[in-house]
Amino acid sequence: MWKTATLRRLHRRLGLFIGIQVLLWVSTGIYFAWTDIDEIHGDHLRGPASQIDFDENWISPSRAATTLGPAYRNLAGLELVRIAGSTFYQLHSAQEPGRMALVDVHTGVVRPPLDRNEAMDLAREHFVPDGRIVNAVLLESADVGAHHEYRGGSLPAWRVEFDHPSKVHVYVSAEGGEVTKFRTRKWRIFDFLWMLHTMDYLGRDDINNPLLRSASLLALLLVITGFWLWRRTHRPRSRG
Repeated sequence: MWKTATLRRLHRRLGLFIGIQVLLWVSTGIYFAWTDIDEIHGDHLRGPASQIDFDENWISPSRAATTLGPAYRNLAGLELVRIAGSTFYQLHSAQEPGRMALVDVHTGVVRPPLDRNEAMDLAREHFVPDGRIVNAVLLESADVGAHHEYRGGSLPAWRVEFDHPSKVHVYVSAEGGEVTKFRTRKWRIFDFLWMLHTMDYLGRDDINNPLLRSASLLALLLVITGFWLWRRTHRPRSRG
């Protein structure tokens, strides 16, 4: 059985070692609890999805896939998108994950990836507030690192920047022909605090990393030794 003095020294050293991280967990947790996740995602800036009316004259999805060759013999996904008033099948290749193509639902013609002007028009269509576009940049894989705000998104993609208090970036998939993500200043703050909370300083999204697991066990030990010390040193008040 450990002596009280030994427990006290262990508790103090744990407090010095893990106390800062516990403070970060609590403070970032308070921030998460008091923020609106829809605002973080930029949903209040994003317009509703456009309605697509079915037409019996559309070609079949299988015929659309056939025009794309062997890479689309098996599909990982199929969606409908609207670009400049026209409807397209958005087909995802199962053989080559991450690869997609657009096929006109009426003609079967394969559409090329969106150019800069088309991406800006699509971003402006989906951005509800008044805001002037100040820049549009095409991002490739080499431009998106582990800490980038668009990590995990479909590439290549256009980053369309608006002159708006939210400092919003609207990301448009060049091959997919759709708006994929909104990233605002609030999201960037949230993302930085999330990194501090999860202790994933490499990619920010791994909540099972060894550092977090180790720190959580030490924090648990800090709490246990604190309660143990209280029990060992607590003296009930005498009555009478």
